[in-house]
Amino acid sequence: MKLYLAVATLMLVLIAHSEAAEEPTIEEQVANFHAKIQAFGTDLSDKATKALKELTDSELFTKTSNWFTDKFEKVKNKFDETFTQ
Repeated sequence: MKLYLAVATLMLVLIAHSEAAEEPTIEEQVANFHAKIQAFGTDLSDKATKALKELTDSELFTKTSNWFTDKFEKVKNKFDETFTQ
């Protein structure tokens, strides 16, 4: 009976030791964190670029830009007419 307990205890110790050996080191954790941050940054920049592209290609943006351009030209012309006299 004592032999079975000793063998079972020894197996538990070996299993616990092998699981502890599988944990990543601090260096591996830092490298993994760096990779995750880099992937997050790349993903974020891709999404931001895509959103900005969709915004600039939208009809609302085009109409608003044209409206501002027209209004600016009118103000500029009015300014020139007023101060050239």
